[in-house]
Amino acid sequence: MAIEVAMPKFGLTMHEGTVQRYFKVVGESVTAGEPLYEVETEKVLYEVEAPSAGIVAALLVEEGATVECGVAVAVLAEAGEDLAVVTGRYANRVSSNGASTASERPAKERATSSTSVSAHAGSSRRAVSPVARKLAAEMGVDVEAIEGSGPGGRVTKEDVERAAKTPQAAIRPAPSAAPAPASGARTPLRGARKTIAERMHQSLRDSAQITIMTEADVTAATELRAHLKNEFDATYTDMLVHAASRALLRHPRVAARLEGAEIVGPAVINVGIAVALSEGLIVPVVRDAARKGLREIAIEAKALGEKARTGHLKLEDVTGGTFTITNLGTYSIDGFTPILNPGETGILGVGRIVEKPAIYRGEIARRAMMTLSLTFDHRVVDGAPAAEFLQTVIEFFNYGER
Repeated sequence: MAIEVAMPKFGLTMHEGTVQRYFKVVGESVTAGEPLYEVETEKVLYEVEAPSAGIVAALLVEEGATVECGVAVAVLAEAGEDLAVVTGRYANRVSSNGASTASERPAKERATSSTSVSAHAGSSRRAVSPVARKLAAEMGVDVEAIEGSGPGGRVTKEDVERAAKTPQAAIRPAPSAAPAPASGARTPLRGARKTIAERMHQSLRDSAQITIMTEADVTAATELRAHLKNEFDATYTDMLVHAASRALLRHPRVAARLEGAEIVGPAVINVGIAVALSEGLIVPVVRDAARKGLREIAIEAKALGEKARTGHLKLEDVTGGTFTITNLGTYSIDGFTPILNPGETGILGVGRIVEKPAIYRGEIARRAMMTLSLTFDHRVVDGAPAAEFLQTVIEFFNYGER
């Protein structure tokens, strides 16, 4: 019996995904566990594997199409089934470009054809990986002028980097004067921006959020970081991940989840770090942070940040968070009210560190001060325990574990 391969659901907040490319064409065989197509979500790219061995009987949507979770994307016929019969059964569900129609081409021709279904169906859209497209835009490289080296002529990140170092024909000339946006110009809400808008609205709608703030004396933390630089480099965010994960062990309710009529405590402390990208915000996760030392957290956080900026995050890098930290201190922001990631109970907003006069041990002294903002779901945590958690974070941030 034919098997439908549907758009998977990665996590509670995923509702749809975009089919970026197919690895197989109609008529090709596939083994169980072999990549069948690539999905782009609001977080990462992910390869969907064939659930069993078979022959591709139909590809129901074109590359670039966005479909809801649970909707069939491809159909696999079992060995021995009549491929034409299975394909005919799904003919009325194939996308209008005809990309999924059964192919009678010999195996050799199929093997050399493009894995991009929309490309061999006559589409003019180049097969370009999302990472390569983003890099090309940043470097001013025209992807239409690049010969792709990936499967089926797909343009890869390496192709863009190579083009940027060689022939200037691949470089788009910068306009002498970019026209100013027209008054009242409209920009469609789509892609990552649309996803962020929906998630933030959902978060505010489905939880009882309140934010508390405090100005903390973090002079000891600045001195600790200066001392640690002799051994390894840790950012203030790294230090806060380390501090917050320890504080969450003392105050696990802040990392709990509300599931129906139950408050479910965390099995493990996974701390997300908000990373700003040109196309939106992404939150890679330091897993089991409470069991890791500061050096290990610093190394892992740096690697996650680099993967986020280059588009190499995996699904496991951005799922499973139980608490989030977002730092706007580098933008000279003092305090703000962060919005919870859907499903989480707490998020810590971090402002800049400013040296200013303050009362210290009964005298006016020059101290390093930082504003911390904790947004929490009041359905799960009350104000007093949330405030206690915030004070514990400050304690660990300044003095480490005791």
